Amino acid sequence: MAGTDPDPICPLCGRPIPPGVPQSLHHLVPKLRGGKGGATVLLHEICHREIHAAFSETELARNYPTIAALRAHPRIAGFVAWVARRPPAFRSRTPGPRRR
Repeated sequence: MAGTDPDPICPLCGRPIPPGVPQSLHHLVPKLRGGKGGATVLLHEICHREIHAAFSETELARNYPTIAALRAHPRIAGFVAWVARRPPAFRSRTPGPRRR
C-alpha cells in the first residue's frame, strides 16, 4: 500500500521483520553488564536466540557490543548465511551453547 512504512529490517540477518513475526529487542550491552538504558536493536526472535546461545552475558559485553562484532564471529556468520535463505517468518529451535 502507498504511504505505509516498510517493515523494519533485522540488522543481524538483513531480512525484513513483518508484523506478526516473532521479534525481540536485543541490548547491545546486556542489562546485567552495564547496558541498562543502553542501545537496543530489533531482531527476529530466532536471531536473538542464536546470539544468546552462542555467548554469555560477559562475552557479549566485553567482545560483541555491536552488530558488526557479532556478525564477524564465525558461528554468527554461519548462522546469518544459513538463516538469510529462509523466509522472514521462519522459526526453528535454537541449539544450546557450543563452547570451544
